[in-house]
Amino acid sequence: MLSIDTSVGTAVSIVESDGVVLSVAASPNPLGHAEVIGGLLVRALAEASLTAAGIAHVAAGMGPGPFTGLRVGIAAARTFAQGRGVPVVPVVSHDAIALEVFLADALTDAETPRFAVVTDARRREFAYSVYDGIDDDGLPIRSAGPELIARDALDERLAALGARRHDAAAVPAAMLGLAASRALGAGRTIGPDDALYLRSPDVTVSAGPKRVTP
Repeated sequence: MLSIDTSVGTAVSIVESDGVVLSVAASPNPLGHAEVIGGLLVRALAEASLTAAGIAHVAAGMGPGPFTGLRVGIAAARTFAQGRGVPVVPVVSHDAIALEVFLADALTDAETPRFAVVTDARRREFAYSVYDGIDDDGLPIRSAGPELIARDALDERLAALGARRHDAAAVPAAMLGLAASRALGAGRTIGPDDALYLRSPDVTVSAGPKRVTP
């Protein structure tokens, strides 16, 4: 499973179907996705001692994320999959972050109370999703979101939902691949076909030529 996410930074990983992580390559830069994605793919394959022929599925992080950055990862995932003739497995990017939280707590036998994954949406806004545990397939149970909210309103909203706040500055591509593998094993679809853009792109279709007066 090759997994790609550009919703927060740029991350690539290769995970075996049983969850063994073979490689991880990432850039924390919230910009420059197109400039680094190719190099990260090459590095991940090399570290896993694989060629493209060794990839059976591609997991794509579908956001939430900004329009410009998010589409780079989705396009890369779809292009790689098309070139190999393998399926794309869509995953909500926040689910990968949540899965990492649950697995970290499980290692210490700690209980995981309701929490919200929070990522910076820029423009004084956050994106958040609320989680209430792990289901029988080993996948996070998302009870709310992803949603966009003003920064100043977030803590009040989470308090009303009874969810502690978990801020994330990156999406773990390995967890994205693990979530996709578990979904495949369970015969489930856990992500949307379309990207979860935080907002519409700034560029819009022209309404036609402007009227010019002499």
